[in-house]
Amino acid sequence: MKRYDLRQYKDDFIHRMNEIIKDELHDGEVGIFIFEIGDGGIVKIANNSIKSLGYRLLNSIRFNEVDWSIVVKKEKIQDFKEEAL
Repeated sequence: MKRYDLRQYKDDFIHRMNEIIKDELHDGEVGIFIFEIGDGGIVKIANNSIKSLGYRLLNSIRFNEVDWSIVVKKEKIQDFKEEAL
């Protein structure tokens, strides 16, 4: 499990978060991403971005008044579904 503080990116953190998930997290590893909320709509965009990559979103929660955290497991959603069958 690794923690990434993306607050310095403000509303431009999604590109960096996607890079980390694809290139730095190992298969099956969990990443915790903290970022500034700014516009509340950015949370939904971030969640959708993770889903579009096909990885598992474990949690998305307000960290404090201005920050949000997202927990992602680098596990393809389709792989999980196949194991359940």
